[in-house]
Formats: sequence, C-alpha cells, structure tokens
Amino acid sequence: MERIGFIGAGSMAEAMVAGLIKGNVFQAEQIIVSNRSNSDRLDELAAKYGIKTTHDKEQLVKDASIIVLAMKPKDVKAALDGVQTLIKDHLIVSVLAGISIQTIMAILGKKVSIVRAMPNTSAAIRKSATAIAGSDSVTMKQMKKCVSLFEAIGICKIVEENQLDAVTGLSGSGPAYIYYLVESMEKAAVEVGLDPFVARDLIVQTLLGASEMIAVSEKHPSQLRKEVTSPNGTTEAGISILKEKQVQEAIISCIRRATERSEELKAMFSEELVTNKK
Repeated sequence: MERIGFIGAGSMAEAMVAGLIKGNVFQAEQIIVSNRSNSDRLDELAAKYGIKTTHDKEQLVKDASIIVLAMKPKDVKAALDGVQTLIKDHLIVSVLAGISIQTIMAILGKKVSIVRAMPNTSAAIRKSATAIAGSDSVTMKQMKKCVSLFEAIGICKIVEENQLDAVTGLSGSGPAYIYYLVESMEKAAVEVGLDPFVARDLIVQTLLGASEMIAVSEKHPSQLRKEVTSPNGTTEAGISILKEKQVQEAIISCIRRATERSEELKAMFSEELVTNKK
C-alpha cells in the first residue's frame, strides 16, 4: 500500500492532509505526519484526521514512498539530516518557498526525483492555486501523481522551475493582495455610511460573482469591465480614480517586486544551506 509522509506539521501540511482525505486520493491510514518535537500538534492531527504521526523521521522515510517537505524553509537541512541515505527511489515533494530543486539535491547529496510546488494559503479550504515543476528524474507517472495531490486542494498547473518565482509573486502571495483590497473596500464602505457587517457580505459576494464571471466567460476581463462601465455613470467615475492613482501600475509593480524578492530569497537560501552543508 502506497504511503505519503509529511516532514513538517504546519498549516500547509494539514491543508494537504485534509484535501487528500476528502478527495479520496489517500486514505487516512496511508498518511504519516512528523515534526521535530511538538507532540501536542501531532496528537491534534491524529485525532482530527485519523492519520499516523511520529517524531521518527527515519521510520517515516522507510514507510512512505512519497515524502512531502513541509517544514519552515530555513529548517530543511536539519530536517533532512540523518535520512539522506534512506532516500532512494522516493518521490520528494517540496512546498518550501525559496528552496530550489538544486538546493534540495545538494543537501541530499544525490540526484533524486523532486517536485517543487508553490501552493497558496487557500489550500486550507481546498481552493489553492498551485504550480509545480519537476526535476529531470521525475517520471510522467510521478508528475501525474503530484498533480492529483494538489488538485485535491485546488487547481494545479505544471510550469518550468524558473517560472516558480513569478508564480510566487502572483498566486503564492496573491491572497494577501486580495485581502488588502477587501480591507480598503471595507474602510470605504464604512466611510460612505454602510454597516460593516452588511458591507462585508456585499464585498464577499461581489468578489465571488466577479471571479465566477471571469471563470465561465470567454471574454477578457477588460471587456467584462467595459460592459459594467456605462458612459458618465458611477462605475466610470470610480474607475477614473483608479486610473488617476495608477492602481494598475501599482499592482504590476507589486507582483514584480514580490517575484524579485522570491528570487532574492532563493539565492540567499541556496548560499546559506549549500555553503554551510557540512
């Protein structure tokens, strides 16, 4: 029976566990989760999902054929110390931001099948937008398995690894941009006299409706916007302020800067983890 093991028991690991079980990709008895020392967290996950938990990462690697690296990025070297010789024909799936496939291989000291993934926090409600990239050793069968893993928590797209920094800047950090927009809309709603609770419901439904329109329509978002914008109407008045304040340019700059920061962190982690490997 195929088993999947998670090294790391944080929110992303839990989101994936929940999605895998709800999506019938893995049964609870096929899932093992470990962390370094937090027994309370492991007990919580075991009680909630019926999965196996352990502090013994060596045994986890022996028992599972798929290993998900879900610890904090800075802890990846410590987490892999002691299991390098046990990793052979495993599929390694990394959800670690800023840690390249090459860095993981350097830590392991060998060429193995690694898929690097960039999900986002909406994985917690099975609505993640995830992109994945595989090493040269990853087979088509393994890549399909990874797609099924991440489709259990949302959508999954296959990209080249050098595109993952852009994915990080776009959809990895993307939920925060939307939350920032909602914050602004809520403040505006109160200023123009709406009850904050009423405003929240209206904003949420507006976002859901607009997202669904983009998803089901063959029209470009710019065309959908134009169809809402009557000449000299209220929407045009609002859009004129967004253009005046160069909001589109700000959003583009935001995603570019987040992408650059992902590249910077990747270089920093690579230098720190590989240079200090010994």
